[in-house]
Amino acid sequence: MHRLGQGFYPRPTYDRSMRVFLGPAGIPVAAEERTTTGGLLTLRRLGLDAMEVEFVRSVYLSRGAAESVGELADQLGIQLTVHAPYFINLLSEKRETVEASKRRILESLDRAEAMKAEAVVVHPAYYGKLGREEAFEEMERVTHELLDGAEAIGGKAKLAYETMAKESQFAGLDELLRLVETVKSSRLTICVDFAHLYVRGNGRINYAEVLDKLRNFSHIYSHFSNMKYNPKTRRFTDIHEPIDDHPPFKPLAEEILRRGIDITIISESPILEADSLKMKETLKELGYKL
Repeated sequence: MHRLGQGFYPRPTYDRSMRVFLGPAGIPVAAEERTTTGGLLTLRRLGLDAMEVEFVRSVYLSRGAAESVGELADQLGIQLTVHAPYFINLLSEKRETVEASKRRILESLDRAEAMKAEAVVVHPAYYGKLGREEAFEEMERVTHELLDGAEAIGGKAKLAYETMAKESQFAGLDELLRLVETVKSSRLTICVDFAHLYVRGNGRINYAEVLDKLRNFSHIYSHFSNMKYNPKTRRFTDIHEPIDDHPPFKPLAEEILRRGIDITIISESPILEADSLKMKETLKELGYKL
């Protein structure tokens, strides 16, 4: 069931200065050359204009290679973001885990600067034994340390904490918004994973409410996919599926266009760029000229 608001909405009109960037998380499935540069060339051919470079297992690009990727992306008109390694827990009880997590994030930020990527997306932490307020205070402290490290690297790539699916994970949208407001840094932002919010809401998401909370952001970084339903538990789980109706994309597209939002939407669907193209087609049907 989708809580998408009530009433009939006319076809949305939009501010023609707005920009929607669409592309996959990682190298497109269709890329014959299985490299980051090969992926960029494939995206150009397909008419997509964003890619999230996936460092989820390791930061696999040297600084020189990252610079080459950035130069090609700039030539092709493709916006880059980066996803930091999954092996991160900034709230771990083990100090060595926290320090290793910080190093992975800062290494990702370094490569992001080299390729002129706009943001580094991070799965920040698990609550563990910490209470919510204690966890928030520790995240605030560690985030300041990371931002100090980012300043030492230089540049302007943002640190983008991702909204997470599980209640055991830091954090939901409201906590991340509070963190951004508390830290008050132009280098800290959020990556809104709409599918994660859908799971966290047990199959419910109110796009208008989510976007209202993000109205002060000049640009929104986001992920989109569908999520798997488990009939035994009667809950959605954090397993990505191709775009269908869990959650639906069209109501989100309507809200984006109605509000004239600048946004990057990265497809985390198993079929990656195929669903980016599906989202592009939906936006075109609603009147947006890409």
